[in-house]
Amino acid sequence: MGDQNIPEYETICAAVAGEKWAVEKIVEHFKDEIDRQATVMKRQPDGSIKTEIDEDLRQQLVMKLIEAIPQFPLNEGRNP
Repeated sequence: MGDQNIPEYETICAAVAGEKWAVEKIVEHFKDEIDRQATVMKRQPDGSIKTEIDEDLRQQLVMKLIEAIPQFPLNEGRNP
């Protein structure tokens, strides 16, 4: 069947070509990792620590991913 841990090759090719649906699918695929990377611990007024997703950081990570997609090296000779 193929590796379930990465998006399908055709989806990656479409995303590299700028297809909006494919870019959205790539971002959705990496959502959990992006959220994990954007999770921060904030000290509360009572001294406790609260874990939350920093939405600004999350959006920066999503933008970096979207900006990197067109540079993804494709193996043009690959047979799907």
